[in-house]
Amino acid sequence: MLVGKKAPNFKTKAFINGEIKEISLEDFKDKWVVLCFYPGDFTFV
Repeated sequence: MLVGKKAPNFKTKAFINGEIKEISLEDFKDKWVVLCFYPGDFTFV
């Protein structure tokens, strides 16, 4: 994906204000969103 391109909609769980909630990318429609992805976390090298 590239800056300025639409990301596919998805649902996931997030830790927000002390509780786990299910969120969707659609919840942030018409807002700027930064998605961070760490593909190397929790892998053995």
